[in-house]
Amino acid sequence: MKLRKVTAASAVVLALALSATACGSNDKKDEGSSGGGGKVKVGIKFDQPGLGLKQPDGSYSGFDVDVATYVAKELGYKPDQIEWVETKSADRENALARGDVKFIVATYSINDERKQKVDFAGPYLLAHQDLLVKSDSDISKGTDLNGKKLCSVTGSTSAQNVQKTIAPKANLKELGGYSECIAGLQSGAVDALTTDDSILAGFASQDKYKGQFKLAGLKLSNENYGIGVKKGDTATVDKINAALEKMVSDGSWDAAVKKNLGPANYKNEPAPKIGDIVK
Repeated sequence: MKLRKVTAASAVVLALALSATACGSNDKKDEGSSGGGGKVKVGIKFDQPGLGLKQPDGSYSGFDVDVATYVAKELGYKPDQIEWVETKSADRENALARGDVKFIVATYSINDERKQKVDFAGPYLLAHQDLLVKSDSDISKGTDLNGKKLCSVTGSTSAQNVQKTIAPKANLKELGGYSECIAGLQSGAVDALTTDDSILAGFASQDKYKGQFKLAGLKLSNENYGIGVKKGDTATVDKINAALEKMVSDGSWDAAVKKNLGPANYKNEPAPKIGDIVK
């Protein structure tokens, strides 16, 4: 009888010890992962070679993808915890407002109008607006676009900038994506494609287009790429800015630029000062 009482007491002690150990293990696991074991939805472009491109095998590549992956890591998410969401130019503000994504890294130029709708971290790259034309084109300056068909993407400010400030008689043609614009350029349906030089360089370097197009080499504007965050989410903005500063300081930023844009002979500007021009 005494032995039975001891055994029962021991069983209770053992059960309590196992319970405490299990709780401690779970707490440690949660503490070790800021992502909490869940996923994070990140907006990128799917059709921009060198920046944000969905590959035939379902993987993703490009400078924006590498920046987003680094930032997500600093927020506590591993690569396999990232859910990539296509965010086209015209839908970026809505995607953030709806909560479809946590943040957007998609050649998202910071400007005053957009800052009214979303908050930005960064900037993380300074690009310049340029023109992509056929290799035998005689378009060499902005004013040559008067009377020409100029293509850009719906929701982008590039074509409007050209028409307002450089070539008021340019005929604008807005399409849903850059791949559609470059197909129009290839077929002769449009005479030029305008957007940031980083985007144009990515397209021009593709094997299937190699030798067909050239950059005009114009610096028509300064485009500071920021990471879009839902309006009012200052905590996430601060965390992303800290991640970008670390990416620049540890050399990962330079490595990402060279890997993704170097093959197109893209001459990038130095890394911009994080937090500059955002507010």
